[in-house]
Amino acid sequence: MKKDFYEILGISKGADAAEIKKAYRKSALKYHPDKNPGDKEAEENFKLAAEAYEVLSDPNKKAKYDQYGHQAFDGSGGFGGGGHGGMNMDDIFSQFGDIFGGGFGGFGGGGGGPRRAKGSNLRIKVKLTLEEIANGVEKKVKVKRKVQAKGATYKTCSTCNGQGQVMRVTNTILGRMQSASTCPTCGGSGQILDKKPSEADSQGMILEDETVSIKIPAGVVDGMQLKVSGKGNDAPGNSIPGDLIVAIEELEHEFLKREGENVHFDLYISFPEAVLGVSKDIEAINGKVRIKLEEGIQSGKILRLKGKGIPSINGYGSGDLLVHVNVWTPKTLNKEQKQFFENALTDEHFVPNPEKSEKSFFEKVKDMFS
Repeated sequence: MKKDFYEILGISKGADAAEIKKAYRKSALKYHPDKNPGDKEAEENFKLAAEAYEVLSDPNKKAKYDQYGHQAFDGSGGFGGGGHGGMNMDDIFSQFGDIFGGGFGGFGGGGGGPRRAKGSNLRIKVKLTLEEIANGVEKKVKVKRKVQAKGATYKTCSTCNGQGQVMRVTNTILGRMQSASTCPTCGGSGQILDKKPSEADSQGMILEDETVSIKIPAGVVDGMQLKVSGKGNDAPGNSIPGDLIVAIEELEHEFLKREGENVHFDLYISFPEAVLGVSKDIEAINGKVRIKLEEGIQSGKILRLKGKGIPSINGYGSGDLLVHVNVWTPKTLNKEQKQFFENALTDEHFVPNPEKSEKSFFEKVKDMFS
């Protein structure tokens, strides 16, 4: 079982952004590979801290993690599915190098090694049916990625000496202040194009189609984002590919309406069926289900079919299928039918007489949301 992100950083769920950053910096400095050469356990802890910080420092990711846990990022090569989300040391230093200040520049280089740039992320939207959401699905999508052209070669940027950043020193009333900014020559990659193939752009890149397989876990929700590591754009030179961000869009079902992990179905029956009782085939996520309605069933009755809803993305079972019984009142009657109901007006069997155990409409609504 994966360790809780808050536990990894030694903070509470109520920690603010400054506390999260401070806790990560403390943990990262403690387990930094330069301080623990050859220590695999320290390297593992360093990666865990970076993974925890990547989620908890982003308000959207943090909200999803607080609600769904590690499962919010599973199944797509993202967190929980690819060993630290596919993160390696280069990922960590390229994304979080500013957390360490000027003390550590790169893995194993004592702060002096060239930095590796990371390519930009790609974003796509994947539409899923309710059946696909309930069962999980593997989708193959075609994306256009920027990749380095064959034959393109690069050399170290002379402006920043491969660091991707230039340092500036300014005099202030508080003394001399040093600040870093992205290198204007290489754009932060640390390298510039040396040899450009004819089909490449000014950075030595070309667009290439690639089919990417995305494993989507059961129970995802509309608007959730999954990450496929390394399937975004390349950056020039010795770089790290960006990521493919997959936004989930849930398609509306013809008969079923989703509410969290529960699913609702409106069942309409005739007045004779309500009086006499009947068996009905109703629509469920994975096909039809037969249910039996008792004699004298009332309109507004809600039947709960346990476990026939959407699986929890955290793996805590499944929701229910709630069948709402609606007795259909005919709008037109022939002469004989009308006479029958006129006679029934004075028949004691047709006088409303709800049992004390029968819940009101408002009580039923309250039970649905409790």
